[in-house]
Amino acid sequence: MTRIAISGACGRMGRVIARLCKEREDCTVVAGIDKLAEKYDDFPVYKSIFDMTEKPDVIIDFSHPSALDDLLSYCKINGVPAVFATTGYSDEERARITSASAEIPVFFTFNMSLGINLLVELARKATQILGNEFDIEIVEKHHNQKKDAPSGTAVMIAEAINEELNNTKHYVYDRHSVRKPRDKSEIGMHSVRGGTIVGEHDVIFAGHDEVITISHSAQSREVFAAGAVNAAVFLCGKPAGLYAMSDLIKEDKNED
Repeated sequence: MTRIAISGACGRMGRVIARLCKEREDCTVVAGIDKLAEKYDDFPVYKSIFDMTEKPDVIIDFSHPSALDDLLSYCKINGVPAVFATTGYSDEERARITSASAEIPVFFTFNMSLGINLLVELARKATQILGNEFDIEIVEKHHNQKKDAPSGTAVMIAEAINEELNNTKHYVYDRHSVRKPRDKSEIGMHSVRGGTIVGEHDVIFAGHDEVITISHSAQSREVFAAGAVNAAVFLCGKPAGLYAMSDLIKEDKNED
């Protein structure tokens, strides 16, 4: 039984994670951390992670990048693995997460959805085949309360594509100020914000007289919460290191 603490417990994702854990037999929530400290279930919620008296097996973070330093400090001091599912991290913050993985097990991905991670692999394969012959554009759509743009998932997709092209591409965000033909070395990144869109991502490969689009649409936040819980159960007992969805999928395949 994996004992989980939820950072950002009072947020929308935190509440979904708590509900999903109640429906599973392989994990349980022992504590929550949230600045609101609102108790809504049968586990305590603390304002600060350092107030938490329970020692979890794993912490799932769905809060805000500003909580990163305290989370990393607590986890390194206590040897607790962490699943980081928060979006909007800067390059410097991502570097700190990577550095911490030398001391503790860390699961980090921009998107906890299995479907999105499949999309990334399909985009990699398409890039290998199409190479520099097709222009590549990424369009992401999210609800009107999302603060970061482009989404972390769009960045993840772009980085995977660029890696297949030996990092020869640069990113262009929107084109309202660009007054010239499209450069072949570009990957376009475009953000749409509106309504209650959970998350949609399109990867467009535009060639001569043909267009290939790879798409993913999330119908509810539950897909991200389920992925985070699966990651937490996977991470429990692992040695220090940086883990991603590909590691979880690989382990599932080996068990089959």
